[in-house]
Amino acid sequence: MTFDLKFTKMQAYGNDYVYIETITQNIKNLNELSRFLSDRHYGVGGDGMILICPSNIADFRMRVFNPDGTEAEMCGNGIRSVGKYVYDKGFTTKTEFTVETLGGIKRIFLDVKDGKAVNITAVIGAPILEAKKVPVLCESERCIDYPVRLLDRDFITTAISLGNPHCVTFIDDVDGFDLAKYGPLMENHKIFPRRVNAEFCEVIDKRTLKLRTWERGTGETLACATGCSTCVVGGVLTGRCERKSEVHQIGGITLIEWDEKTDNIFMTAPSKMVFDGTVSLDSEVFGA
Repeated sequence: MTFDLKFTKMQAYGNDYVYIETITQNIKNLNELSRFLSDRHYGVGGDGMILICPSNIADFRMRVFNPDGTEAEMCGNGIRSVGKYVYDKGFTTKTEFTVETLGGIKRIFLDVKDGKAVNITAVIGAPILEAKKVPVLCESERCIDYPVRLLDRDFITTAISLGNPHCVTFIDDVDGFDLAKYGPLMENHKIFPRRVNAEFCEVIDKRTLKLRTWERGTGETLACATGCSTCVVGGVLTGRCERKSEVHQIGGITLIEWDEKTDNIFMTAPSKMVFDGTVSLDSEVFGA
């Protein structure tokens, strides 16, 4: 037997996910479901699957699954899209609310026009800089401008956690960089016991950065908001950029502010609904 699962395809600067609310729907075998739905040839297609769930400690809960079926702790573009989803679809009338993630509880602020959320700010808290909590294996308490050898090239990288592990390497030419070669090597390097989201960033000026991201379990994506945050944090720690900077990606520009007084990171950018749909699934495999 089969059942129809409702979903919404959303994208934030081309970082696209299949969004499923489990407030009124029940599903199981989530890892396998993400692998199927994320497939751009045989499924819906996307950079992963995001579930919008009830929460006992926040207004909503978000779960993020990569195309390889692994579950991620956080997704900046994802959580902003969740904010738009729950408002636009009537699950809340609040323009300020909280979302539970594996990386902690995050705050969402919506800019609403004509009844729709058009710009979303996510407050994702303070970056985790302690190496063992990122986690990253290095000799110092913080992994800042740390040398990492990948094949024929040395990279100087800074590692932080935003609920999920990230590292940023500043390079001279991000457009000409061979991300497909070095991205997976950084993701799976032995100093990152839980793998890592790898950012390669070019400094245009003190308030403008240019980024390409290799996401853990996904590959290159057109945009990554937590990756943008990593670049700004890494840039501030090494004197390369200001605390409020624009980060240019293939998909678009995300505004990041690392507030000095509160230590909180604010990320602001739009999100778009692409289409709603249903997919017919095997009840025994995916039905709760």
